[in-house]
Amino acid sequence: QLQLVESGGGLVQPGGSLRLSCAASGKNLDSYAIGWFRQAPGKVREGISCVPRRGNNTNYAGSVRGRFTVSRDNAKNTVYLQMNSLQPEDTGVYYCAVVLSIGQNRCAKTPVSEIWGQGTQVTVSS
Repeated sequence: QLQLVESGGGLVQPGGSLRLSCAASGKNLDSYAIGWFRQAPGKVREGISCVPRRGNNTNYAGSVRGRFTVSRDNAKNTVYLQMNSLQPEDTGVYYCAVVLSIGQNRCAKTPVSEIWGQGTQVTVSS
């Protein structure tokens, strides 16, 4: 069974950067489109980005577009989320999950399984 483990979170000042990792085990990650989600305190979990099984047709929420970059390294069975120009409103627990594939080259920020990692905390504060 596919298992996902997020890492790379931490405390960063506004304007700073972090890179999150989503490491898979149990199955090859290249069979799945993967999305990143975050849950801020007191708010519902929101989808912020996804990367398709093939190609670079990534998908971003408006709140992070231009600041965050999702990528994958299938050889390492890992998906990354590079986060730049972080702001306090980016604070939350970040999760990765399998999301809807639209063919091989597109994805939607819609989770399609109950497989979630434990999340990694990102706190943006001065």
